[in-house]
Amino acid sequence: MPTKLTAILGLTFGAFVWGVIWYPYRLLDAAGIGGVLSSLLTYSIPLVLGAVLYRKHLDGLCAHPVLVLAIAVVAGWTNLGYVLAMLDGQVMRVLLLFYLAPLWTVLFSRLLLQEQLTGKGWLIISLSLAGALVMLWRPELGMPLPSVKAEWIGLSAGMMFALSNVLSRYAAALTIAAKSLAIWLGVVLLSGVPLLFDRDGIPSLSTLPLAGWGLIAMIGAVLFLVTLAVQYGLSRLPANQSIIILLSELVFAAITAFFLAHETLSLREWLGGSMIIAASLFSGHLDSCDNEH
Repeated sequence: MPTKLTAILGLTFGAFVWGVIWYPYRLLDAAGIGGVLSSLLTYSIPLVLGAVLYRKHLDGLCAHPVLVLAIAVVAGWTNLGYVLAMLDGQVMRVLLLFYLAPLWTVLFSRLLLQEQLTGKGWLIISLSLAGALVMLWRPELGMPLPSVKAEWIGLSAGMMFALSNVLSRYAAALTIAAKSLAIWLGVVLLSGVPLLFDRDGIPSLSTLPLAGWGLIAMIGAVLFLVTLAVQYGLSRLPANQSIIILLSELVFAAITAFFLAHETLSLREWLGGSMIIAASLFSGHLDSCDNEH
């Protein structure tokens, strides 16, 4: 199978998983396993699997400590922030804020990859910001900003998502396995540290039914596969082009949010969201357009 097609399929698989995986995390939350603890448990599984299966890549982590630490922190918050935001926020509002990523991708690509910011790049920035302003506008609240904690978390996770995509391209010296290990380690560390200071808030896992442990194991196995698939895609496609493929997550999330959470958006929110989506569509053509000049 051609490398580009495999990369596209890997990113599409990632978009599907991230468009629906919020629901299993909500099931765990309903069972008393909050977002921080569920992230620690589910990401420990791929971390252990990866350390065993890809132990020969551990030397690569030690050879580039600063880069590995950057990926771990940035991608760690991307994934942990996604879970926390999805548990407490409205699925589509959080995801649309998350997918302001084209705005951040254009800026980070310019800073780290020296990709020139063309007129189309400025158009993407303007369209993304305009969409966010329309979606978030609340006359009674004044400034058009995220209105709840979950939306702020989703916004920050989206920024880190864009940076992690660019870092994945920048870290050409690291293998896909090494990058994936850094991501899993980052989530485990970022979720594990706060739990060390709040042990009283950790529920007794002995009361978790067998179905709950089965759900944790299933999520962990899926995270193992999807991280490798997405890192493969990100390593072989331009950062701006990757965003457009991952954008299909919104479609999967909209369907599951409607049927499983009975969530809908207002006309204004759909309008702002459409502008953000349009910015993502434009961003997917940046690299091909720039190559023509």
